[in-house]
Amino acid sequence: MGIKASTRLIDDVVIVDTIGELRLGEGTNVVRTVVSGLIGEGYKNILLNLRDVRHIDSAGVGELMSCYTSVRNHGGQLKLMNLSKNVHNLLQITKLYTIFEVEDDEPTAVASFQ
Repeated sequence: MGIKASTRLIDDVVIVDTIGELRLGEGTNVVRTVVSGLIGEGYKNILLNLRDVRHIDSAGVGELMSCYTSVRNHGGQLKLMNLSKNVHNLLQITKLYTIFEVEDDEPTAVASFQ
């Protein structure tokens, strides 16, 4: 199974709701396309909601870093929220938890962009 993504806007924060598995192939392509499109449309504050992402492989980790770098290079911020236990553990093991800002709930995450 790949990943599905939808977007919604709260204030000036675009929330990307993701469902599925962020892995090599369709999963990474979907996230890349969505984030690149948002950057192209001028959005600066992007919040990836990973509540329904069950698995991320090494390509998925690479894609998260690539998206983070792209958003930062365009003067924006990319943050994560609602990590599942597996994804949380993966970010801690890979030390990416120190790079990404991670919030546990939507109101706190949206407010963190202010």
